[in-house]
Parts: sequence; C-alpha cells; structure tokens
Amino acid sequence: MSAIVGVDVGGTFTDLFYLDEAAGAFRTAKVPSNRGDEAQGFMAGLSRFGAVADLGSIVHGTTVGTNALLERKGARVGLLTTEGFRDVLEMRRRDRRHTWGLWGDFVPVVDRDVRLEVRERVLADGSVRHAVDPAEVQARARELLARGAEALAIVFINAYANPENERAALRAAKAVWPNPHVACSSEILPELREFERTSTTALNAYLQPVVGGYLGKLDAALRSGGFAGQFHIVQSNGGVMSTATARRLPVRTALSGPAAGVIAAASIAEAAGFPDVITGDLGGTSFDVSLVVGGATALAAETTIDFGLVIRTPMIEITTIGAGGGSIAGVDPGGLLQVGPESAGSRPGPVCYGAGNSRPTLTDANVVLGRINAERPIGGALARLDVGAARAAIEMEVARPLGLDVMSAAEAVVRVANARMAAAIRLVSVERGHDPGRFAAVPFGGGGALHAGALIREVGLKAALVPRFPGVTSALGCVIADLRHDGVQTVNLDLDRLDAAWLDGRMAFEGEAARAVVEAAGLAVERIDVLYELDMHYLGQTHTVAVPLPVTLAEGRTGVTPAIVRAAFEAAYQRSFSRLLPGLPVRIVNLRTAAIGRRPGFDLALMAPGPDASLAQARRGTRHVWFDGAWHEAALYARLELAVGDEIAGPAILEQPDATIVVDPGLKARVDRFGNLVLERA
Repeated sequence: MSAIVGVDVGGTFTDLFYLDEAAGAFRTAKVPSNRGDEAQGFMAGLSRFGAVADLGSIVHGTTVGTNALLERKGARVGLLTTEGFRDVLEMRRRDRRHTWGLWGDFVPVVDRDVRLEVRERVLADGSVRHAVDPAEVQARARELLARGAEALAIVFINAYANPENERAALRAAKAVWPNPHVACSSEILPELREFERTSTTALNAYLQPVVGGYLGKLDAALRSGGFAGQFHIVQSNGGVMSTATARRLPVRTALSGPAAGVIAAASIAEAAGFPDVITGDLGGTSFDVSLVVGGATALAAETTIDFGLVIRTPMIEITTIGAGGGSIAGVDPGGLLQVGPESAGSRPGPVCYGAGNSRPTLTDANVVLGRINAERPIGGALARLDVGAARAAIEMEVARPLGLDVMSAAEAVVRVANARMAAAIRLVSVERGHDPGRFAAVPFGGGGALHAGALIREVGLKAALVPRFPGVTSALGCVIADLRHDGVQTVNLDLDRLDAAWLDGRMAFEGEAARAVVEAAGLAVERIDVLYELDMHYLGQTHTVAVPLPVTLAEGRTGVTPAIVRAAFEAAYQRSFSRLLPGLPVRIVNLRTAAIGRRPGFDLALMAPGPDASLAQARRGTRHVWFDGAWHEAALYARLELAVGDEIAGPAILEQPDATIVVDPGLKARVDRFGNLVLERA
C-alpha cells in the first residue's frame, strides 16, 4: 500500500506516474482522454498498474474546473447580496473587453434574474447597522430555487470585517436549500474589494456541482475497484488538498493540471543545476508558460481565467496561449497564416489521426516534416499516423492559398507556432525585466521538446532542459507536490498604532486553522511549515506590496513585533520600487497565511539511465527530416537507452513512448546524471 500515483487529465491524453516508495520503483503510462467522461480515461490509466486496491494514494491534477469556466458550462448560480449591490458582478471594475473601443460584451456567470437583494448592512469597521432577517433570506432562497438556481452564493458588503450577518444568512439558507452547494464570501474570501470577493465566491458556487460531481464519480469508481487509500487534488497554487476541500473550494482547482507541471519542472531543473528556468507545457490544445526564479515558482494573488472571470486566490502564474499539437492552421481573409487558438482537441484530433478532421494542425505539420515518427505515435492509441492525409490537408488549406509547396507550407505552420510560443516566453521574461539569456527552457508535455531547439534560437535562451519523461511531467508533479492550504483575512491596521499582541493572536489562530486543514488531508508529510505574509502600503496608495514575515508559529505564538513588520515592509517596498517614502503612515491591509505539509523528497536519480545504456545501443539509424528549407539526414535514437554523459549533435531525433525530442542543426544534446537531456548551441 506504499504506491502513489499522480494522474494528470489533459484534453488529449491522460498521463500517469506510478511510484512505489518502499521499493524505489516507478512506472509511467499515457492513455487517451475521454472528453466529457474524463473518469473513463482516469480509470483506464490506473489499470495499467494493476489493481487499484493495491494503491496507497492517488493525487490528481484536473482541468475540469478550467474547462467549465472557459466553456461556460458551470451550474446556474443564485446570488444573495446586500441591498443596492445586485450588479457588482456585472459592473466589475468598469473595464472593457477591448480597451480601445466601445464594442465587445460580457455576460456574468450569474444572470441578473437570479441576483437578489436582502436588507442588511455591516459597516467597514465591522459594526452591524442592520441585522439580517432569516425569514427574508429563506424567502429569497426559495425564489431563486423557483427560478432554476442549482447553487447559492451569499455575498454581503463588508462581510470581511464582520461575518455575523453572512453566517446567519448561511444558516437560514441551508435550512431550505436542497443540496450542499451553498457558500458565503466570508468562508471563500474574507478580504476587502467587493467585486473580487463577489466574483470568486460566485465562481466557486458555479463550479461546485461540476467539480463535486466529477470527483464523486471518480471516488465511486475507485471505491468500487477496492481502493481504500487517500485521494487528493492538486491546487492552482501547486499544493495538494483533500477531495473534501476541493469540493468545498473548487475555485482553487482552476489551473490544477498546469500547476503540477510547473512544480515538477522547477524541482527537476533545480536538481540539475538550473535554478532560473521558463517552463513550457505543450499539450494538445495549449502552450502554458511559467517563470521560475531561484528555484521558486511565482505566485499571483489574483488570476483572470477569461474576461471578467476574476479569481482571487493564490495561483502559480501561468500564461496560456492556444498553440498546442491540435491547434488548427489556416489562412485568414487577409491572407495571413494563423495557427490556433482553435483546436481539433482529442476528438477528432489532427488530420493524421484519421478520425474525420480535414483541417491541418501543428501535429500534422510536424508529421509531414518528418519530425514525428508516423509509424510509432506517442501514447499508443494509434498504430500509425496518416502522413498522406496530413500532406493533402496542408496543401489544400495552407500551401495553395499562400502559393507555396507542401513542405514550405508545413514549415511555415511550425514557424508561426514557434513565434507565438516565443512571444509567450517574452511576455513572462523580457516584459517583467528578466534577461531570457540567463534562463533555460524546460519543455514538457507531449509536444514541448519538438520545439525546444527553435525556441532557444528564437528567444535567445541559454539552453533547454528536457525532463526524462517530458510527456508525463505534470503527473510527476502530482506525486512530488507538497500539501498546502492558504488563508487570507483583511485586518486594516495602522502600523504606528499596531497592537502586536492582537496581531500575534490573530496570526496564531489563522496558522493553526491552516495547519489543521493540512493535517486533515491524511497524506504523510515530514513536517508542516506555517508561513505568513502581509499586504501593506503607504496610506493613500491603492495597490499593496506582499511582505513576507520572518516569523514562525511555535507554541501558539509567532513573536511578531512592530519593528519586525516595519523592517520587512521597507525591505519588500525597496525591492519593488527601489525607494521608500519616509514620513508617510504605513497600513497593514491583509494577513495571508500558508500551511505547507512538506512531502518526503523524491530522489530524481531514481530515473537515471541504467548501467546497460549506451549511445551505440540507442542508435536507430537515420531519417529524412526537413529543416530550414531542405531535407537533412537526421540520426535517430531511442532516448531512454542513452547513457549518462552521451552527447549527440544535431540534426537528430530522439524518440520515447511519451514524447519526441528534436535536436535542430547547430545544437547539441547531452544526457545529465538524472537522465535529463540538455540542449545547447553547438
């Protein structure tokens, strides 16, 4: 019962990483995803490792919540709010979909006819001016049910300062609501800023029936198979939580799958001696990019999933563009070649899959160029790929409209896709003040390593580090991710009049509460660290800076003092703005708490090549591959049979069951001590 399995369900494939911690053994698997019934691929993948009853724990990275938000397929939500605040969700921040024009629309996830008001009022200082009437709340809840609401969100103005009215309304609503999908903002986000709090709470309610139903279906399938272990979910912040927490706070799963990949990539890169990297997850539908500096992932306090869909909860900063293997290529009315964001997905998939699609994709272009082996496609779902059909589609949809031959058209598709990926990398590096020349790329996903060499040249990266199993990196991240629970509470305190004893007590309370959530998850950890951070600014400023506090929770105390807070604030402000504003009052806005259950370390050397590996044994002959307008004789290798220290000069193609690596002309590849492949300029 020591085996743990990480499962990442993507749009095209479901990836799995099996680790037997006691035996020090691992296995990987990749099976097709079943869109609409993701549980089917999930269970099919687990069956590759034998009986589920023999598994100790399963950690799952899911895109169910993300897809529901992007496709607007969540529940019909009813909203109860303070009188006069019915339209906060629709007004947003008075932003526009298109900044330089008065066109474009926005439809909130909660329709106006199911946004109702009740008479109540809490002031900003926490005093109650009007107590809520439970009878009125129940009458409004019944009205929402009659109008088809499936989940209920309760958001009262200033509830972050005093949740008394909200909690009374919650108790009243639960007495008449027919399901458990009822929540209030003081439980989801007890923080000021009414739009962000309303949006996050509404989106949480929007996802509860969808994510809860999906997890319930998985849980039932696992239990029927005899699984008696622990089942956990990866959060958007890169930590792991119990399924009970995921059902209560599904909004925290919005970027679950991609976050797991970033965690694994950062761990692999740091062990390999690359603390500064840019991760790139290229799957079937998207390219997800994230920055890792000094081995630390970047967390954002707020994320916009789509225009107007704002989630304020800690998430790993990930930039996503529609450029995956299934991205459709075509010529627009202006005569320009476009690749994505529309995708063929897993069904029907690229033209070469032979499942009915007639529009060429990025995968079809790579097949035509000889970079993907049509006789041994990854994932094992197909016996071979139809190169002829891919050529015909590119000729019809790209070559003829542009007046090109088929090979030039296929290469143009890849170059346009590379340019879009390079732009995403520049967005998270150059535009944030980082020199990409000191960063290495960590490409993963089924298609990341196909384009790594081109991105080194296009962006000016110093190298690329291809993980041992790039196609299942996100699944590996599920296995090695720590447990984590984040909390936030608005406090609104002036630093000059800080009651250190009160703040210390509040921090201890929040820390113990977060620690209890981690302990209740039931997954073995070596220790639990409680971290504190304050959102602070000079009085009169709108935006805050994040101020980590160098204190620890021990015996119910943190030892925080005004001097510690001031020193931490000035250091953080100096880092952000290179100056201080002496003489201005300082204000503490929010207290943020994170409890992190540190998982036992995973020895990446376990995945290193065995003693029998060798360059000669890995050699598989040659193949014609198209680079830079001409055919090249590229050497072929079975990547997993290469030995530590082996070096290969491009052009070369390295193949493995979960991915294909392209070593472009002018580049070289070497195998490091963990079995990773380092691509550098020759």
